[in-house]
Amino acid sequence: MDNTSSSPKKGPATVLPLTDRVQEALAIAKRGVDELLIESEFAQKLARSEQSGVPLRIKLGLDPTAPDLHLGHTVVLNKMRQLQDLGHQVIFLIGDFTSMIGDPSGRNVTRPPLTKEQIEQNAMTYFKQASLVLDPARTEIRYNSEWCDPLGARGMIQLASRYTVARMMERDDFSKRFKSGTPISVHEFLYPLMQGYDSVALKSDLELGGTDQKFNLLVGRELQKDYDQEPQCILTMPLLEGLDGVDKMSKSKNNYIGITEPGNVMFAKLMSISDVMMWRYFELLSFRSLADIAQLKAEIEGGKNPRDAKVALAQEIVARFHSRQAAEDALADFVNRSKGGIPDDVPEVTLSGAPLLITQLLKQANLVASVSEGGRMIEQGGVRIDGTVISDKALKIEAGSFVLQVGKRKFARVALGA
Repeated sequence: MDNTSSSPKKGPATVLPLTDRVQEALAIAKRGVDELLIESEFAQKLARSEQSGVPLRIKLGLDPTAPDLHLGHTVVLNKMRQLQDLGHQVIFLIGDFTSMIGDPSGRNVTRPPLTKEQIEQNAMTYFKQASLVLDPARTEIRYNSEWCDPLGARGMIQLASRYTVARMMERDDFSKRFKSGTPISVHEFLYPLMQGYDSVALKSDLELGGTDQKFNLLVGRELQKDYDQEPQCILTMPLLEGLDGVDKMSKSKNNYIGITEPGNVMFAKLMSISDVMMWRYFELLSFRSLADIAQLKAEIEGGKNPRDAKVALAQEIVARFHSRQAAEDALADFVNRSKGGIPDDVPEVTLSGAPLLITQLLKQANLVASVSEGGRMIEQGGVRIDGTVISDKALKIEAGSFVLQVGKRKFARVALGA
């Protein structure tokens, strides 16, 4: 653990004045955050950076547990980009070592660790997708295996000696599992320690994360003190609710908007969020100024259709991850569908077995997950063939070509043979 021997000592006691630029930077940093710990310390870091011309080192660690990012992930990435645009050095840390431990944050069971092959495969797409938000030319990419692998058994034991079991059991998910008799493996205690050691190795001034990462971020702050470094500040971002407006955005809950999804799919999903939830999406996802958003809100309260604001949000997001033209095309496609039209990019499916029961046809065309779901959609009036609503679950479809539609967004151009 020699790489920490030249770490900077704790910051000076001199309190620097906060210039207008520092105040503005602080306001940008605080926009939409859940917590900034400790704000006064971070303000001094910003002031010192402005005075010295040395950018702050701002760290975000992500374990490559899945290869695809959704808009929920971009909440913290957006904040990184804002800080990057202020001239600070952002560090995109891929937790290839910690992924092999498995982060227990927010879980009541041990999360299975990933294999080396899974980690490498997922990491390949992580930064490529994150670069849709961050400026890759100004982003430092690191892998925590750089300093974690060389620790070895001796270094790991020395690191473990710096934190007590009592402090570790202050963590909510650990204490709940202990009280309920749910097993906690010893290796899980190593996860927050290793994440904290990342901050020591990178000499970070600020670490970002979701609200569920607060304990781990605090461990990093304490370890830096123990290594006689100036402790990092901590900025936690809210967990964005998904399309249902209830649970956090997650692929497993199917309430997500993937950042690599087609533009028209992203647009339609954003248009489906509630008018109330729309403002939270504006706050956490939009790059518009707070003044612009306040003006939009005032216009809606004054009688303007909320749909107009939602269209503006959807176009901004689609343009960011695709292009302005894609955003215009997505709007045109959405309007066409709203009028009962058929989009241009309907997937073509060739099937056989006619006459085929309608519920079977829907499943085989991948428009529903199961025959029973197909039946429910028919009962709800959500199934159409060439624009005509189907109400009979026992209907058998003869051979031919037609367009199947389920709900507002799922289409398939089917060629059904005998």
